[in-house]
Amino acid sequence: MVTPDYVQSLIAAGVACEHLEVTGDGSHFEAVVVSAEFQGKRLIQRHQIVNRALGSQMGNEIHALSMKTLTPDEWRHA
Repeated sequence: MVTPDYVQSLIAAGVACEHLEVTGDGSHFEAVVVSAEFQGKRLIQRHQIVNRALGSQMGNEIHALSMKTLTPDEWRHA
C-alpha cells in the first residue's frame, strides 16, 4: 500500500520544495506543495510539475491527489 511518506518522497525527489505536506489513506491523498518553481506558472502548470514527479504512480497506485500548489510568497501570505 502506498503511504503519505512515499508520495511525499516522490514529490520531494522531483520538485524543489520549501514546504511539503502529504496526508492520505493509501489511495487518495492531499498535498500542500510550496516551491519557487511555481513562480509565474498557472495552476494547471503547477499541477503538471507535481504529476511529472509522481510519474507512473499517478493513476496507478495513487488513485487521487488533491493539491495546493503555492509559491513561497503565496505560502507566507496565506
